Amino acid sequence: MPLWPVYTGTNEPHDGIAELPAPPPWRDFDGGPVLPAPDAAADTAAHSPDRTHRAETYQATEETVELVNAALYLRRPLLVTGPPGTGKSSLVYAVARELRLGPVLRWNITSRSTLHDGLYQYDPLSRLYAARQEAARPGRTGGTGGAGGTGGAVDGSGIEHHLRLGPLGTALLPYDRPRALLIDEIDKSDLDLPNDLLNVLEEGQYEIPELVRASRLTPDGVAEVLADGTDERVPVVRGRVRCRAFPFVVLTSNGEREFPPAFLRRCVTLHLRQPDDRHLAEIVRAHLGEPDAYARTLIERFLSRSGAGDLATDQLLNAIYLARSAGLDAGSLDRLAEQLMPYLGQSAQSDVF
Repeated sequence: MPLWPVYTGTNEPHDGIAELPAPPPWRDFDGGPVLPAPDAAADTAAHSPDRTHRAETYQATEETVELVNAALYLRRPLLVTGPPGTGKSSLVYAVARELRLGPVLRWNITSRSTLHDGLYQYDPLSRLYAARQEAARPGRTGGTGGAGGTGGAVDGSGIEHHLRLGPLGTALLPYDRPRALLIDEIDKSDLDLPNDLLNVLEEGQYEIPELVRASRLTPDGVAEVLADGTDERVPVVRGRVRCRAFPFVVLTSNGEREFPPAFLRRCVTLHLRQPDDRHLAEIVRAHLGEPDAYARTLIERFLSRSGAGDLATDQLLNAIYLARSAGLDAGSLDRLAEQLMPYLGQSAQSDVF
């Protein structure tokens, strides 16, 4: 019998992803050559105190667990919306840790981000410089190895030595297990980016034109390129990348804009709401231990204030931490708590917990 839920929200790592049933026929991908998923221990960034703490202490709601599993089963991106501080970006770290998906790939979106940025970056100027350096080397007799006379296996002037896959491009490599990809704050993008993402996320593949052209002049058409977040090289055959296990893609939005219907139709949508008193107590317990009397007072104050404007959960945690650590008197604590819990505007980016 298929395992449901694959993601449980218990923060206990397990290999349930191996029990995920076969994808729907319209979401079945067959990319190759198959690559082993990287070990999370190989990525030092994934083990930063911030990211590790997020993954270990994330408190998932029942709705979150259900919709994460729906996205995993359907091999669809998960669009996570909600006010700041509700755990939108932390969710992907928690899922990746529990399901052992390896290091999380992260693409931070700005108004200048393009699809090309997420797929790969190519530096033709550094390649030109390398070619000139090679040509000026004493004893140079002409001829180069690798792709299209550029190749790179010998002299470092090949295209593949000056190209690195981006977070999205890496996530779509033919790994034998899904990679976890965070596309953070997609609502800050240019109007065209969601539409540009449609075909790539629907087809699970893309091309690198520079490698496609170069591959015509090589016997096997294989280029070894750097993947995002690592110094390891991965093979790309004839400039084409197609996934095998569709990645677990989380797109976050603070609700600053609406998305095209075609984009929404291809996503599973999860809206996170401000936590209630029980959920806040669980969050405090996970981060700082059992809430004491003053912590519960701050929780009540936080809830009463959040009804009049946006507040982020990390503001509450900051106030409780100082209340326990600073040794201040009650009056000073109250004044400090007021200063640490100001209302946030729509442009706030605090989304840590």
